[in-house]
Amino acid sequence: MELLKASSILFVLLNPFLISIYLISLIRELSFREFMKVMIRAHVISGIVFVIFAIAGEGIFENIFNVRFGAFLIFGGLIFLWIGIQSIFSGQVILIETHGDPGHIAGSIAMPFMIAPGTISASVLIGSSLPAPNAAIAVIAAISFSLVSIIVFKLIHDPLKKRNERLLNRYVEVFGRVVALFTGTYAIEMIARGVVLLWPN
Repeated sequence: MELLKASSILFVLLNPFLISIYLISLIRELSFREFMKVMIRAHVISGIVFVIFAIAGEGIFENIFNVRFGAFLIFGGLIFLWIGIQSIFSGQVILIETHGDPGHIAGSIAMPFMIAPGTISASVLIGSSLPAPNAAIAVIAAISFSLVSIIVFKLIHDPLKKRNERLLNRYVEVFGRVVALFTGTYAIEMIARGVVLLWPN
């Protein structure tokens, strides 16, 4: 149960539904084979980073980066809170134009869209609540579900893009906003945990 809970939290923060909207130009322009190759690379890169942080835990911040994990939690929580609020209320969707070598595209997708303070913090929290093997499984499960969700959207999008693309994008945007509610909620939880860690009394 804890493994499923941990995996679902990371999946919600990854929010593949909003990522699909952000990468709509990539979905439109690349063939299914090219798109799948790019997304697999992006998810593998992200998965490796998340597993490292989940296994290394809080010590990686204090021993390597010389910062307290509580500060990182607060910063990550603030970023995801801003993203959640903007996704729900503003309705502004940033369309990312991605061109060039698939390897470079995969890296540019992984770093700004997937590897962020919130998802890294979630990975560390997963590692602190589960044994290392289970934490790795939880991260891999979340990454796998995210990859499958985006690929399924590509499969649905391609046949409908000539007739009902606007309607399809609208439904995905609405569903992404619903997921953003949970993103904002978890962001508040991250900030609260960070405050407790920095000021326990």
